[in-house]
Amino acid sequence: MEVAYKYRLYPTKEQENLIQRTFGCARFVYNHFLAYRKELYETTGETANYYACSKLLTELKKELPWLQEVDCRALETSVHDLDAAYQNFFRRVKKGGAPGYPRFKSKRDKNRSYRSRCIKGNDNIKVLEGAIQLPKLGLVKCRVSRPIEGRILSATVSQTPSGKYFVSVLCTEVERPPLPSTGTVVGVDLGLHDLAVTSDGVKYPNPKSYVKAQKRLARLQRQLSRKTKGSHNREKARIKVARLAERIANQRNDAIHKLTTEIVRQYDVICIEDLAPSNMLKNHKLAKHLADAAFGELRRQLEYKTKWYGKYLSVVDRFFPSSQLCSACGYRNPETKDLSVRKWTCPACGTTHDRDINAAKNIVKEGLRITA
Repeated sequence: MEVAYKYRLYPTKEQENLIQRTFGCARFVYNHFLAYRKELYETTGETANYYACSKLLTELKKELPWLQEVDCRALETSVHDLDAAYQNFFRRVKKGGAPGYPRFKSKRDKNRSYRSRCIKGNDNIKVLEGAIQLPKLGLVKCRVSRPIEGRILSATVSQTPSGKYFVSVLCTEVERPPLPSTGTVVGVDLGLHDLAVTSDGVKYPNPKSYVKAQKRLARLQRQLSRKTKGSHNREKARIKVARLAERIANQRNDAIHKLTTEIVRQYDVICIEDLAPSNMLKNHKLAKHLADAAFGELRRQLEYKTKWYGKYLSVVDRFFPSSQLCSACGYRNPETKDLSVRKWTCPACGTTHDRDINAAKNIVKEGLRITA
């Protein structure tokens, strides 16, 4: 399988300058060939694929010598990314979905990155102890939190809005030994009060990272809005806002990673609901809290972690009435559609239910039925 390892970079002033120039050159090449392909199609009705643009890139580097000062693999990858964007566009059009035509990259975009491929047999990208070797940059100080495994395919250098530099090293031929089998199954009900509730009665609290930092973030944003555009003080205020937003995202991701890893370690079969976060966000009263909970990210992590460690994920249909059914007798109570009903007693068998635990028990039953 392919696994990416992300490390924090600490470049020198010269290396930082070269990284910024590489960002700009990669963006220039992407926009240049996007404009070329648009103009070619409008005038002749034809298009240019990756190989045609790659040949033109060689001529462009001769006309513009400053393109030769940066990593050539980063420019080639930029052309490849443009071709991939076109392929995704045509694929969506054929399926009848949203077109999503490729757009020009802005210089003001604070999320900047470029990707450099590793040449097989050349070892132009190496992860060492306390440093990483990158094309054109040489040895860059790096915080190697864990050693890499497998063969390196590429390295993506990126800069966050707060100004921090990171490198993501993509490796292939990585083996993940399966976790020991526990012989247990579980149903997981996702919510806002508790982020996840299992059919065993375990509740994982919602960290509510954004809600807790909302007042401080609003204060920093007000300070930013008062600063003069283009001034150094405005840039300082912008970095403060970006750092707080980055901290909120890190807290959210850390909580979800710990939750999903613990569930995957403890159970062999995990049953969850097929939620539609994009549709749920249309509820403007709960949109902020739903976005803060990040249900989509939680499911994404469960999907790849179960594949990594030899576990199974069963997804129940989103229209399954898990909160309305009695897990003891199967009676359907339509009154539980009201989210304010946290506990209820079944009129048929008299069993008292906790709303979330009862839903998780129904999810595990339905998940096992689908699996069988």
